[in-house]
Amino acid sequence: MRQHRTGAADEGPIVCRTTVFVTVADDPPVPLPARLSYNATDPYAVCLSLGVPSSPPVDWVFARSLLARGLSRPAGSGDVVVIPRHRCHPDMVRILLRTRHGAAVLEVASRAVTAFLHRAEALVPPGTEHRYIDLDRVVEQLTAGSE
Repeated sequence: MRQHRTGAADEGPIVCRTTVFVTVADDPPVPLPARLSYNATDPYAVCLSLGVPSSPPVDWVFARSLLARGLSRPAGSGDVVVIPRHRCHPDMVRILLRTRHGAAVLEVASRAVTAFLHRAEALVPPGTEHRYIDLDRVVEQLTAGSE
């Protein structure tokens, strides 16, 4: 029983390559290559991949709606918090990433995030995500370890 519409799920992921400025503790910000990606096969989520070309990336997957809300007001309360423009950096969005080992603040150009979200929303409009879920695949994944 496939629920996704044809077309959008067949398109490749939407990708935005950018640079984030990472601050850990009181250290000065460090530029780091990053990639935002969105795929209609996982319609509620975006992936933020951080890393350098010589090592495997670190992926953070979180709600597309969290990223969108964070452009205009603070959003999130767990491992990922998105904070809109700050008076010191009006062209940047802050993303706070937390683990049990610590936290990092990432700053990314709000223009890049906005353009990425517009492309993702054109592919899968907000409120229609449920139409793109492949229920057969979800059930298969949930029952794969039960035998």
